[in-house]
Formats: sequence, structure tokens, C-alpha cells
Amino acid sequence: MHARLVRSAAAIAVAAAGTLTWAPAASAEPTEPTPSASAAETPAPDAGSLEITTKDTAGDVLPGAVFLLLDSAGQEAGHGKTDAQGKLTFSDLAPGVYRLKETDSGSPLHEVVADQDVIVTPGATTRLTITDPFKAAKVLLQAKDDKTGKLLPGATVNIGTGSSTLLTLTTGAKGTASGELPMSSRKAQFWVKEIKAPAGYDLYKPTKTFTAGPGDPVTVTVTNAKTTTNPKPEPSGKPTHTPTAAPSSPGKPNSGTDRATPSASDSDTPETDTSAIAATPVGDSTPKTPTGSLAHTGADASLWLIAGAAVLIAAGGGALAGARRSRTDSHTEDNTRS
Repeated sequence: MHARLVRSAAAIAVAAAGTLTWAPAASAEPTEPTPSASAAETPAPDAGSLEITTKDTAGDVLPGAVFLLLDSAGQEAGHGKTDAQGKLTFSDLAPGVYRLKETDSGSPLHEVVADQDVIVTPGATTRLTITDPFKAAKVLLQAKDDKTGKLLPGATVNIGTGSSTLLTLTTGAKGTASGELPMSSRKAQFWVKEIKAPAGYDLYKPTKTFTAGPGDPVTVTVTNAKTTTNPKPEPSGKPTHTPTAAPSSPGKPNSGTDRATPSASDSDTPETDTSAIAATPVGDSTPKTPTGSLAHTGADASLWLIAGAAVLIAAGGGALAGARRSRTDSHTEDNTRS
């Protein structure tokens, strides 16, 4: 109806003016502007991807390992688990630096690796191999007295495999020590060698062996025998016993006397041979040798008695000879008078 009114008004105006002129009506729809070259959009860069393969130190693949991928702003860009071949792929990633975190190894025998940065390049796949280490074996060392079983401090041992020493432990005040033994396979054999014995004990010389696996608790025990102590030898110059006096014997003086003691026959008047006396001229003062002889006196074989014995023998012999000479002279005078 509005259009009809417009046309009627135009017709009236034309009739009034006496001239017919056509003016096109304006369109109510706006026209689209022509885009300029500066306003054209820049095409988006090509996306990249990250492919992960997870293995252990023995070379076996590890399925079920869980990973989290963060972008440079710390926002999650993806997460997932490795498949039966140990693989996991993050696709459609904008080029840049990402942070990869392993949150679970998927195995009770393995540890997770430390976080690491990875770079994603445009239109390419970044391939990364993750090697999860085996869990260490837990070793408890004990040193004991081989007789009483008492725990001993101060024992030092080396633990290793082949020609390599992997762990050194020394027992503390309680006689024990603990440590982690690195593992490179699911089962391995190790040796134990004591290199320092506890104070007062002999070194445990045998080499022991044991088998352990990742995460296994293992107790290793070495036994030590007490050091044998020998008695202290006496100095060679010191006598081992007190010397005793040698017993008296025929022909040897008694060490307890100062001079020889005359026998009972010497204390009485000696029995002399009268015929021998009568043959001796009167006034001859030379004493007749008596039929009895003086007991032989000798010296003890001991060196420290030689000097003393010699003096005693000389003094006793002189006294005895004087006594006998005196008795012989008295005898001679009595016979002469009679």
C-alpha cells in the first residue's frame, strides 16, 4: 500500500509538471565492500606431532606407561598411555617447545624418568625414545660374631657384579648398614667381599654370592671370628726359675758350710801304725803322712759358685792341715816319752 501511495504521488507530480522523468528507486539491501589487499588473512602454519616409544634398560618395550604433555604456557596439550608396542602419539601440535612428564611407568619393576623438554617442528613428526630404569634392589648388610651372633660395627664390604663394584657399605653402631643396588635386568647375581674387619676380629675372606631382582629386599650377612692372641714371650736374658743349691755329694763340700767338718774318727785320737812311728828318728819334726786321706773337695759346676767355693776350699784345707799337724806332733811326743 505504501508503494502505491509513492507511485500515485509521483504520477501526480509528473502530471502537474507536464514532463515524465524515471528515477530508479533505492535498494533497501546494503552492498558488500570490495576487500582490500591489506585486509587479506595470513594462512595458519602447518601442525606437527610427537611420537613416543617406551623401553627398559634391557631393551623390552613397556606398554601402559602414562605421559602428560604441557605447552610453553604450562597448559595441558595432551595425555595418554603407550600401547602394546610401547608407543604413544600426540598429533596436531602447534610448533614450539613442550614439557613431557611421565606420571606412571605402567610396571612394578620400573621407575619413571625425569621431566624433559621436546621441540615440535612444523609439518614434521618428532620421535622420542624413553628408557625407564629398573627399580633398585634394597640391600641390608649385617656383620656378626661367628660364635655369639652379636652384631658388629665397623665391617666394610664391597658389592658388585663381574669386575665392577656397584655398592660399598660399612656397618654402623648397631652392626647394620643399608643401601640401594642398581639393577640392569630382571634378575642378576652379585658378589660380596669384606675389605675391612671389625676391631678385634679377623677378616672374612670367602666371597659370598646372592641373586636379586628390581625392588627386591635382600639381606647380606658376613661372620667374623675373634682375633687369636698369643702369650707374650719372656725376655731371653731372664731366668725362668730360681736356682737351687746343688745337693751335697761325696767328694764335694756342702755349700752351706764355711769349712770342711772333720769326721768322727778325726775328733778322736787317730789310730797310727806303731811300727811306722818307731822307725821315725827322735827329733825329726817332719810329720808322717796319716793313713787316712782328707776327703776330696771339688767345686760346683755353676759359674757363679766357682769363686766362692775356691775361697772356702782353700781356707778349710789350710785349717784342717794345721789341725792334723798339731795332733801328729802331739802323738809323736807321747810315744817318745814312753
